[in-house]
Formats: sequence, structure tokens, C-alpha cells
Amino acid sequence: MLVRATHMFARISPTKIRPFADMIRGKSAEEGLNALAYVPNRGARFLEKVLKSAIANAEERGVRNPDRLKIGEARVDGGPMFKRVQPRARGMAFLIRRRTAHIHVAVDAPELG
Repeated sequence: MLVRATHMFARISPTKIRPFADMIRGKSAEEGLNALAYVPNRGARFLEKVLKSAIANAEERGVRNPDRLKIGEARVDGGPMFKRVQPRARGMAFLIRRRTAHIHVAVDAPELG
């Protein structure tokens, strides 16, 4: 049974989080938390919080051994962008895209109870 947690509209670019999602995908939940704890990046903090939330959701659903959880899905999608205009030389304007991300993590509970 998959237990999910998401962080929608995270104020960070998805490309900054995707390498860490690839790093923890398929590992046990405990290994994933340990791997993310020693990475000094802001994207790892976002992913770590969502993984902790997924583990807490599994415990709330009645999983007795949270140490046996495996990370079944770790996906980062692009969210909507805040668009801003930056004035440039000779009357031109460049578009600044402030990106957001949707972070999805699902842990696989082998059995309930």
C-alpha cells in the first residue's frame, strides 16, 4: 500500500530538487532520511520534510514498523511560475520566471498492522 505526501507550490526550482529525488528513490525510508541529512542543499531540506511527512502519514494509517518502509515514488514536477519583467537596455524587457515545484513522495508499506 502506497502512502503519499506532497508539497505543492514549493518556492524552489524543480531542477534543484530532482537530483536528490533520484538519489533516494528505491531506498528504505531510513536510508533516504540519512542520505538527505548530510547533503547541505536547500532542495534536500524540502525533500526531507516531505519524506518525514510521508512516514508520519504511514504511521497514522496504522503501519507498525515504519523502519520497514521503502520509498516507492519520489517525483518533482514543475508548478506555476511567477512572471516578472526586468527592464533592459534600449527599451527592451526580459521575462524573469520564478519557478515553483510540486514535490511528491510515496512510501510503500509492506503490510498494514
